[in-house]
Amino acid sequence: MLDSFKDRCVLVVSTNYAPEHAGIGPYSAQIAEHLAALGADTHVLAGMPHYPAWRVHEEYRGRWRVREVREGVTVHRRRHTVPRRQTALRRGLFEASVLAHGIAAPPRVRPDVVLSQMPSLAGGVLGARIARRAGAPHAVVVQDLMGAAAGQSGMSGGGRVASFAGGVEGRVLRSAALVGVVHESFADRVAAMGVPRERVRVVPNWTHVRAPGGDRARTRARLGWPEDATVVLHSGNMGLKQGLEVLVETARLAGRDGGPGSGSGSGGTVRVVLMGEGHRRGHLREMARGVESLDFLPPADAEEFPEILAAADVLAVTQRASVLDMSLPSKLTSYFTAGRPVVASVAAGSGTAREVERSGAGVVVPPEDPEALLGAVRRLAGDPGRCAELGARGREYVERRLSRRAGLERITALLREASAAG
Repeated sequence: MLDSFKDRCVLVVSTNYAPEHAGIGPYSAQIAEHLAALGADTHVLAGMPHYPAWRVHEEYRGRWRVREVREGVTVHRRRHTVPRRQTALRRGLFEASVLAHGIAAPPRVRPDVVLSQMPSLAGGVLGARIARRAGAPHAVVVQDLMGAAAGQSGMSGGGRVASFAGGVEGRVLRSAALVGVVHESFADRVAAMGVPRERVRVVPNWTHVRAPGGDRARTRARLGWPEDATVVLHSGNMGLKQGLEVLVETARLAGRDGGPGSGSGSGGTVRVVLMGEGHRRGHLREMARGVESLDFLPPADAEEFPEILAAADVLAVTQRASVLDMSLPSKLTSYFTAGRPVVASVAAGSGTAREVERSGAGVVVPPEDPEALLGAVRRLAGDPGRCAELGARGREYVERRLSRRAGLERITALLREASAAG
């Protein structure tokens, strides 16, 4: 039992890891660094950094295997394919290459406990295999459900692989000592895979960015955002499940005279900004030709990121209407920290909708409905007091539930309990 992590060997299996600054990578890195700070001999089996651009970082290109030490953590990287366009076949090849290289060259360590981050099916299988061979307990944290994602995200060919992916996912989860889910909305689906409820724990993600503290007006001026414009910002991956076409159409509507919600008190002009990378970026840029109310920004670095979020007037999270219980956007923790109101264009009752409603930091509108989204933005723009109230609730929610300390304590408690159960 891991009463203390000192001098014990912990292996974290996560395809995504630092220096990736978005998605799962920052969480995996902070978990591993926290364990190392507690005295554990901490190792990570990871892929080559590639997310969210789906391009391998330049300094890792052409390298087959890398062993490096980052912040006291030994990272074992294995080369894999990186699909520039997401289809079921290409995603399958990605997972197969991660699995094959991980089996061929696992880290030469004997862990006392293994923690796998999913949705990577390959990562889950590798974690289970390494734990079994070492006679160590295996804990899994479910960030996204890949089987559900294949069926809900709209990926080409996704329906054909949903059953297979869900079957593999279920076998990994059923074999784990404990399963952590980042939102309670995942618990029913995990239980439906045959995981006993008493082995499921809710371990919410935490905010991994600092609170903004810069000059908001100066940041807006640097970005070219007029003070009298209402800026709607979406930050993060530009993939299929995000359904970002709704924001392109929202910007198109905003640029038309007499568009929906353009009456008095609507807050003046609305500009939509998409910040980030992803395989759908080119498609969105092509779709946005001639839309003057839409701008694209590259991903921001760690220092600049919270200041840009806080400089916006409204922060947007969008998902396709079919996305229900397979994903909870990690961007929400950063949005709440920024202290700006959130508009969620997502399915009612989805995990994302429930999280926004529970936080009290935003409003939920129907997915894939640009008129409803623009109407919500204009109503917020016309009510500064309401905006301030929603932003304050987001920061309070972070302090109450999503602090880094609380999140990391939940993960270490999961590992201690898994070790006792295993």
